[in-house]
Amino acid sequence: MQILCVIPARLASTRIPHKPLQLIGGEPLIRRVAERALEAGVADRVVVASDDPRVVDAVSDLCVEGTLTDRAHQSGTERVAEVANRRENGAFEMVLSIQGDEPFFPVEGARGAVERVLAGDPIGTAAGPLLPDDLADSNRVKVVIDEGGKALRFSRRMPASGAWGCGVSVLHHIGIYAFRKPVLRQWMKWKPAPAELAERLEQLRPLHYGVAIGVSNIGEAAPVAVDTAGDLERAEAHFESLIQGAGR
Repeated sequence: MQILCVIPARLASTRIPHKPLQLIGGEPLIRRVAERALEAGVADRVVVASDDPRVVDAVSDLCVEGTLTDRAHQSGTERVAEVANRRENGAFEMVLSIQGDEPFFPVEGARGAVERVLAGDPIGTAAGPLLPDDLADSNRVKVVIDEGGKALRFSRRMPASGAWGCGVSVLHHIGIYAFRKPVLRQWMKWKPAPAELAERLEQLRPLHYGVAIGVSNIGEAAPVAVDTAGDLERAEAHFESLIQGAGR
């Protein structure tokens, strides 16, 4: 099965100005994500989809496709759907969406999301153990999963695992999604769900409409995603630690 990977990246970020172009280790954030997607080797084509040509230019010398999408899109999934539905991408049966603020996303998470779909889940995503300090942090998205790895709820704030009963876990969600095209098209037809609007979490829409989301647990703490200025500093420190580790 051919897989199309789309990395949505909106320049007009509200929390960090020009977030995709902020530097990590001397390179724009969006380049780090695109390079990671190429290294993962999960997809047959990697596309960076943005609302601004400066983001496209930032990846122009990589073996990825950069493309402009409608500035009016309200979510990353809308941007992904536009690219997936283009004629030149008609041969791809599955779409892998990697959020443009995940410079160190786990390769096993991307593969796991795809495997959840291949195993029958309409949508696949990934998560890792939630660190105690992150439980009350609204910048860290949590997912509640049942014993079979199906998502029961996504939220920015929620009780710890013990409040949910036996067999239920609370994990740290990672911004990776896999879906077959018909599911993605249906997602675009639904109206936003009330919880989605309240939480600002687009993945609550398919859950609201009864679509199962399978979660691949990577088994280790989720890597640094960039949502705030503090995250950007942590990402820079993490990158430096990786460089130092490689030099030993």
